[in-house]
Amino acid sequence: MRKVAIYGKGGIGKSTTTQNTVAALAEMGKKVMVVGCDPKADSTRLLLGGLAQKSVLDTIRDEGEDIELDDIRRDGFGSCKCVESGGPEPGVGCAGRGIITSINMLEQLGAYDESEELDYAFYDVLGDVVCGGFAMPIRQGKAQEIYIVCSGEMMAMYAANNICKGIMKFAESGGVRLGGLICNSRNVDNESEMIQEFAKRLGTQMIHFVPRDNDVQRAEIRKMTVIDWNPEAPQADEYRTLARNIDNNELFVIPKPLEIEELESLLLEYGLLEAA
Repeated sequence: MRKVAIYGKGGIGKSTTTQNTVAALAEMGKKVMVVGCDPKADSTRLLLGGLAQKSVLDTIRDEGEDIELDDIRRDGFGSCKCVESGGPEPGVGCAGRGIITSINMLEQLGAYDESEELDYAFYDVLGDVVCGGFAMPIRQGKAQEIYIVCSGEMMAMYAANNICKGIMKFAESGGVRLGGLICNSRNVDNESEMIQEFAKRLGTQMIHFVPRDNDVQRAEIRKMTVIDWNPEAPQADEYRTLARNIDNNELFVIPKPLEIEELESLLLEYGLLEAA
């Protein structure tokens, strides 16, 4: 089983990208479990047709720890398995604890056992936070490969570079590696070329360039992935390509984060920053 974590700047489209990729993998016949690691518990709704899923933390609060796997895991599109970690009550406790609690509970209940015959476990992790509980997939080796969703926007690239620092820090102890950058396009000038160069300097690859397409929003309004809503849509093929590229990927590296001056030089080179 391959354990994959998806990181990236908040609002970059991580959850949308993850769910559409999982749908494509499920369509390929892969058995996938996706674990939402965001306190908002919205990492699986497109796979579940918009149905609100009770989170692991809410289930434990209501029923105690004497629960079954089916109490916290539901079947979604293509028979993928969906779990939401959830978070503490607003203003109380650390949201990152939800990830630690839910992964530990899934392990105790046998969600990762060979009998489950999973090909993939995906972790959709909140924002670009690489500390505390949010770093657990990196720090404790729960994830073996990381993909960073970014775009040609300046802050998205800053966030991706910072996440690479976190991966580098825990690479030896946790064994985690970077599998590549996923460019979720924002129609920035020279975007594909810039992200390819950014990836090259980090020592990795752009695993796929996902073009901006309103079909993504059309599908989301209907609480569906693009593949589920319109399997013939060109954007559905983009997610199928991304899924195949991940499935066939063999390039896993310890990234080499850029110094801030080098990152700003790259942005200047591709026209995102004006020279002083």
